[in-house]
Amino acid sequence: MRPPIRLLLPVLLAAGPLLTGCGGPEPLPEVTPGPRPTAAKPTTARPSDAGAPGAAVAAASLGGPGTACPLPVSFSLAQAWEPKAVRNPEDPEFAVLTRQGPATVRCEVDAKPAGHIGFLRVWTAEKGSASSSARALLEAFVKAEKGSSGAAYRETTAGALPAVEVAYTVRSELLDEEKEERAFAVATQKGAVVVHLGGMDTEEHRAMVPAYELARTTLKVL
Repeated sequence: MRPPIRLLLPVLLAAGPLLTGCGGPEPLPEVTPGPRPTAAKPTTARPSDAGAPGAAVAAASLGGPGTACPLPVSFSLAQAWEPKAVRNPEDPEFAVLTRQGPATVRCEVDAKPAGHIGFLRVWTAEKGSASSSARALLEAFVKAEKGSSGAAYRETTAGALPAVEVAYTVRSELLDEEKEERAFAVATQKGAVVVHLGGMDTEEHRAMVPAYELARTTLKVL
């Protein structure tokens, strides 16, 4: 039986770099909640992975006006997932936390209120940059992640848009084991966007796939 989340909180804090930093006393870029997500009509999205848990139910929308994170895209959030905008992500003092290759993090959606240990994070690259195409950004994003390996890319869709998706593994120094990660990317008129799903370990990651699939299948460009 998995231990209660409260017992795993120290592990979660170590695994959540945007919230806790990298071991120094310097303050971190503030991650602040925005307005409550706008209500959405219940919809479901079927996970693409065989053996994944059942479909997630949409309870809110993220990315549009009045939501916690202004983004070039919008998508549905699963029930109880809590979005927060990352303030001043361009601050060079915190680049080690807020940048991954050419991508800058804009929004973090916490799964803890839904009973999981992990996040959906939304990253962007400016239009006109060398990595403003979906494929280029996603490849550079994965390459920049320390300990990543075994990346497998595929063409897919995000909502009605063409997209590129990747599944790969990362070596967790905290747990001393490999864990699964996945992300998808789309190109917009404002640049490319990456939506990335992490997790404390592979078990948590797989349990959160339905929320990730909900975001992918409901995505729209704003």
